[in-house]
This record gives sequence, C-alpha cells and structure tokens, in this order.
Amino acid sequence: QVQLVESGGGLVQAGGSLRLSCTASVRTFSNYVMAWFHQAPGKEREFVARIDRAGRSTRYAAPVKGRFTISRDNAKNTAYLQMNNLISEDTGNYYCAADPTPIERTDVHGYDYWGQGTQVTVSA
Repeated sequence: QVQLVESGGGLVQAGGSLRLSCTASVRTFSNYVMAWFHQAPGKEREFVARIDRAGRSTRYAAPVKGRFTISRDNAKNTAYLQMNNLISEDTGNYYCAADPTPIERTDVHGYDYWGQGTQVTVSA
C-alpha cells in the first residue's frame, strides 16, 4: 500500500511561484512512476506532469510546459512540482499520483495511488 501526502499549496498572485511536494509512505519509492494532476473547479482531473522512476525522463501537458518542472528525490521519498509564472487557469486542486508500472501514462486510470490533494489559488 502506498500513501501519498501533498503539501505546498496556497494563495499566490498571478505571475508568482509555488512548489508542491508529495511525500510517499512506501518501502521503495524508486519503484514508482510519479505524476501530478490538476482539477479545476467544476472540471475533470487532468494530467500535468510525470517523471520516471529514476528521475531521468519527464513529460508535461502543453499548458504548463516551460512553466512547471517535476522532479523527485528518491532518498527522501518525495516528488516535487515547481510552478512558475502562475496564471488564473492554474487554480484548483493538485493531486499527486503513483504507479509501479513503467509505462508512460497521462490518464487518471494509469495510476493506482493518489494523495488527497492540495489547493492552489492564483489571484489576478
């Protein structure tokens, strides 16, 4: 069983930055692909970014490419999402997800484990 806990959300002005963290309670964190998803108010949960188990390969959704950076520290059992140049459309809940299958997935069904989410609000 994998437990994921997100932190780092909050209120920020447009153009500002936040760094989200996702800490996993798991024996071997490096066995899991990690991803971040975003759910805006009234909308479905959407893929933001993913990182492979070693931290060498990443993929981003088009709206965040060049603004967000996903990373991980396997020694700390933690994945990160650095969010820069935030815009109002980035507002919503951000969820961390993990999956042991080393297949590139960007849909919610590709991940077995989820955190509770952390709220990000970007003000104009």
